[in-house]
Amino acid sequence: MTGILVAAGLSLIVSLLAMPLVIRILFRFKFGQEVRDDGPEGHKTKQGTPTMGGIVIILGAIIGYFGAHLVLMTRPTVSGLLVMFLFVGMGCVGFLDDFIKIYKRRSLGLRSGAKMLGQTIVGVGFAVGVTMFPNGYGYTPASPQLSFLRDFGPPLMLGVFVIWALFLIVGFSNAVNLTDGLDGLATGATILSLVAYVLIGNWQLRQSCVAYLSPSCYPVRDPLDLAVVAAAALGGCIGFLWYNAPPAKIFMGDTGSLALGGLIVGLAITTRTQLLLLVIGGLFVLITMSVMVQISSFRLTGRRIFRMAPLQHHFELKGWAETTIVIRFWIIQGLFVGVGVGLFYLEWMPR
Repeated sequence: MTGILVAAGLSLIVSLLAMPLVIRILFRFKFGQEVRDDGPEGHKTKQGTPTMGGIVIILGAIIGYFGAHLVLMTRPTVSGLLVMFLFVGMGCVGFLDDFIKIYKRRSLGLRSGAKMLGQTIVGVGFAVGVTMFPNGYGYTPASPQLSFLRDFGPPLMLGVFVIWALFLIVGFSNAVNLTDGLDGLATGATILSLVAYVLIGNWQLRQSCVAYLSPSCYPVRDPLDLAVVAAAALGGCIGFLWYNAPPAKIFMGDTGSLALGGLIVGLAITTRTQLLLLVIGGLFVLITMSVMVQISSFRLTGRRIFRMAPLQHHFELKGWAETTIVIRFWIIQGLFVGVGVGLFYLEWMPR
């Protein structure tokens, strides 16, 4: 528990202290957001707001995670390092995307093929890695199985598992990216999801099969360290939200959204809660579905169901204030997280 608190605290301090300096640097070099011409009119005022703030979230999380291990004189685990690899790797892909947008002064960065290639390289490296490195009890960071509240069904072939993991990584990193359309929306929703994984990792530690062999124990390799990873990212996100709250002084950009989406999937895979992620990240799923429905409807019927997709922009065009949308969507995400954590706890309860 001490490691969780130290990681979150260090990351929060780094994020809060570094953000003003980063904002000034980004302003100086004119690393500002390019706004889509077809977006809501209210977004025109956001043109030029510094972006790539996800750099600070990543930096805070790295210092928080490794700082916690240094303070407590413990070694990082393979599970924690692999999730951090996915987190930072996806952030690097997002950074390239953001940099190209700024350098070429356009709202589109990496070409879709190049972006997918970067996500694939990082995702495959993670997916293969989590099936290796067994500990003394034979537990690897993840097993090649599907999971909801724990693993179920027969093991998948390695290639099939890699494809499934890659589908989750690419899908969820893009889902967080779609959600990052209003000040503070994606950051707040991610914070709530990370709180869930801090609780799940801590609970799995207390009911680990290593220390408490029973039919309801969890064969998770490094549950405590996964909670430390989640706490480190949580602290960075909270510090970032201080400056990202409406009206935002900085945006996370693809640097932050792709990194955080990858991180959440990494935590889901290593805690054996892959399908539970659809509940814990329910708002991200809902917003992504709105885009899919909008595109499908327009291609099939020539009509749009929403005034604009993603969903948050539909309510903007209906006249809702930005802060109203953000707070109400946070409430929705909080309900999803509550249901997800509740399902996780109720499944464990002895019958």
